[in-house]
Amino acid sequence: MTDDMVNNPPHYKQGDIECKDSIKSMLGNEGYLNYCRGQVQKYTWRAPHKGNPIEDYKKAQFYLKEIVNLLQGIN
Repeated sequence: MTDDMVNNPPHYKQGDIECKDSIKSMLGNEGYLNYCRGQVQKYTWRAPHKGNPIEDYKKAQFYLKEIVNLLQGIN
């Protein structure tokens, strides 16, 4: 079994806590929304300049989904 480096990278989790959940707890929903917007920009900005652009675009897509879920009240 291989690690899912887009949706669940193992280095983003310590014990039972995932880094994004810690950030969301610290920033609140509005702050987390802005964080996700920044992540989308970061991953789309650097994708053409790295060795695996598809992975970076998928990471941007992950954060776009987080934004949509947050706005729909799913997260």
